[in-house]
Amino acid sequence: MHPMTNSADNNDAQSQTNRHSPREAAFYGRRKGKPLRAAQAGHLAESLPRLSLDPASLDPAALADGSLAALFAHPVRAVRLEIGFGGGEHLFSEAQRHPDIGYIGAEAFLNGLAKLTTALAEAGLGNVRVHGDDVVPLLDRMPDHSLDRIDLLYPDPWPKRRHWKRRFVQPDNIDRIARLLMPGGRFRFATDIEHYAAWTLRHMLSDERFEWTAQRADDWRRPWQGWPGTRYEAKALRAGRVPGYYEFLRI
Repeated sequence: MHPMTNSADNNDAQSQTNRHSPREAAFYGRRKGKPLRAAQAGHLAESLPRLSLDPASLDPAALADGSLAALFAHPVRAVRLEIGFGGGEHLFSEAQRHPDIGYIGAEAFLNGLAKLTTALAEAGLGNVRVHGDDVVPLLDRMPDHSLDRIDLLYPDPWPKRRHWKRRFVQPDNIDRIARLLMPGGRFRFATDIEHYAAWTLRHMLSDERFEWTAQRADDWRRPWQGWPGTRYEAKALRAGRVPGYYEFLRI
């Protein structure tokens, strides 16, 4: 897997996206999979109301200091966001490793929400909030420079050309990421789809607000420190696809 491509698709980013056009479809796919197990359904019903983060609740007046720390039950030194956390493996691992950091996870897939809420309830973690719907309204309500890091891990690549407009990495969302990250903050992106990696790099490298942190190939071939793996990554590896891990610094 190579981080760039010299194919005719190099021009697709500009032809398929428009910074000012309204979004026509969601970035996520299906909302529900297999029926939930009884324990998962119970944890979801009990814990989701307490963990859920409604964008409308982010009152700009209450967040006048630009901090999201008040969203958590105990003091946190930074707040991070994971967009589309899937089964929650990475988000749960990070929250366990860093109890002094607040984590917000957005995931529209009900089964993923159930898995994460079950894990959080059983571990008794109090430094996670979740949003179970389209992440864009949430992004648009958050204060400027309020996030230390944003993770987008194995997002749906929408491989068919007519669906590329549904990829999350688009100019308008890069604007959102740039607004929300504090200077020195990080945007992390992982994918096993070479074309989506190249797409993302073209967008990010052309934006002067970001700097790719990789200095050698191993910097994007090797997972980040403490990486727990995800079920999507395991599926990709079984299929023979090679993951890539890309990190961009907010200048």
